Amino acid sequence: MWEGRYLAVRKQGPWEYAERRGQIGAAVIVAVDDEGCLLLVEQYRIPIGRRTLELPAGLVGDETAGEPLTDAAARELEEETGYRPTHVEDLGLFYSSPGMTSESFTIVRATGLTKVGEGGGVEGEDITVHRVPLAEVPAYIRARRAEGFGIDAKTLLVLDVASMAE
Repeated sequence: MWEGRYLAVRKQGPWEYAERRGQIGAAVIVAVDDEGCLLLVEQYRIPIGRRTLELPAGLVGDETAGEPLTDAAARELEEETGYRPTHVEDLGLFYSSPGMTSESFTIVRATGLTKVGEGGGVEGEDITVHRVPLAEVPAYIRARRAEGFGIDAKTLLVLDVASMAE
């Protein structure tokens, strides 16, 4: 029905859905530093018209075909947050909204974090980094929702992040 650089809208029978074009995946990063703080990012998202609170994330293979997932996740974490991991572990493949899109993402855990820059993303992303102590994550998410932030559903994962950090 329609195709852009990264997305296509398809129709199969009565069903309309969006799909990622090409061999592009996504990595969603659960990054907890040595002080027990979770890294979250805030940015404006055009489709919902508001700032959001999210786990750091990015596309895999959008710049370099065949880029390994762990390399892309490390690159995206550094780009968005300014932290470089020494280890990135694949925690599994998930689907964002299987009734509407074929998009999938892989959750990864990043450890051994070293602050190497300011983060903020690439030009036009305007990302703000938040370091939140694990025990305060649920209250932090509730407070941002109360302020009108859009909360990415993948942040629900971090409500149990303490068990993932072990």
